[in-house]
Amino acid sequence: MLPDVLPRPPAIAPAEYRKRRDALMAQLPPHTAVILPGASLVTRSNDSDHPFRQNSDFYYLTGISEPDGLLLLLPGRDEGQSVVFCQDRDPTMEAWTGRRLGAEGVMREHGIDQAFENAERESLLPELLKGRELIYLPLDNGDALAIAEAALAEATAGQRRGRPALKGWMDIGPLIHAMRQIKSAAEITLLRHAATISAHAHLRAMRVARPGLSEYQLQAELEHEFAWQGGSGPAYSTIVGSGANACVLHYIENSAPLADGALVLIDAGAEFELYAGDITRTFPVSGRFSDAQRSLYQVVLNAQERAVAAVQPGATLAEIHQGVVADLTAGLIELGLLEGELQTCIDEQRYRRFYLHSTSHWLGLDVHDVGTYRLNEDTPRPLAPGMALTVEPGLYIPDEADIPAAYRGIGIRIEDNVVVTEQGHEVLTDQVPKRIADIEALMATT
Repeated sequence: MLPDVLPRPPAIAPAEYRKRRDALMAQLPPHTAVILPGASLVTRSNDSDHPFRQNSDFYYLTGISEPDGLLLLLPGRDEGQSVVFCQDRDPTMEAWTGRRLGAEGVMREHGIDQAFENAERESLLPELLKGRELIYLPLDNGDALAIAEAALAEATAGQRRGRPALKGWMDIGPLIHAMRQIKSAAEITLLRHAATISAHAHLRAMRVARPGLSEYQLQAELEHEFAWQGGSGPAYSTIVGSGANACVLHYIENSAPLADGALVLIDAGAEFELYAGDITRTFPVSGRFSDAQRSLYQVVLNAQERAVAAVQPGATLAEIHQGVVADLTAGLIELGLLEGELQTCIDEQRYRRFYLHSTSHWLGLDVHDVGTYRLNEDTPRPLAPGMALTVEPGLYIPDEADIPAAYRGIGIRIEDNVVVTEQGHEVLTDQVPKRIADIEALMATT
């Protein structure tokens, strides 16, 4: 019997992308322009390309998934405030690589005011940017900077003919990223779907895991489910770390055998319509936790559940992380892996031998999504409805002589995707069991 296929959620409507563009332009001073290039194809080897993935900021403002696009926002322009340059229509290339939108398709399907093919870009850009006194662009993008420098040269030459001077350019990233930090209802629907696909994949991996398989075979099960459910693939490199490999935070070799009696840590998420899922679960290869694994796992689980419960408007990720550090440190002392008073161990950061990373990161179009974590150097950003984040404490016990033998080489992380709501929070990934009895019950039925 084939696996169930999840119903696809509706795509984000062109009107929402237009609303975003309008909201961005409303923040700009007069006589400005925005230059935002899309992504281009990247060569994998010789004439083979990597799968195309659109620039997240460009996609956020347009919904266009073709390569080599360029978005201009020109506030106050009578002929249209949003202009896109797109790939040229080319019947020969389209026969090889598929249909291209062309200028008419960009306007018709994506609600862009005006569009031109890239063949016209060089000749039209100077006129489109004429009279703009300030350009906003991504400062880390060489294509955007080259366009701005050409516009500056044109404006400098034009000053002799009475044109306004181009004053320079500023980074557009902070403005877009502040907007992206608060997800709309349509975005949360897509995040929820990416999380559900990811959850199905984790359940599938739990059901097939057994001693004698290899890590890459669990990776294959996960990524098969991503594709089966209509995802574009993994949102990031899939981590399947068994035994001591789980102590390597970004382990992606996924080549070792699954040993009887070992734990396996899976950190994997699907990408759907460019939105990311990001789940981590740790479970016993043979279906039953040993006593030491059970004790250490329960420490992480207690910290993770308390951290999820703390997600609500007004809370901060710094406070949530501090709570996790206190819970993990107390558990490490109780198990004999740390010695000393709780506050001393925290103040001296002794826990960092076993817990190296933060508890949370933003989640959205990028798996480590954009947006600031602090209002200023001294003030953490309070959570607000529409923010999406992960909650992922872990413990990683090195295989070293001063560690009790039963705990050596155990790595545990538990991660859920959470959206802040008006009332508190919604966990998007709770379909995957994380309590010990539930994990063992699931694996006993396979």
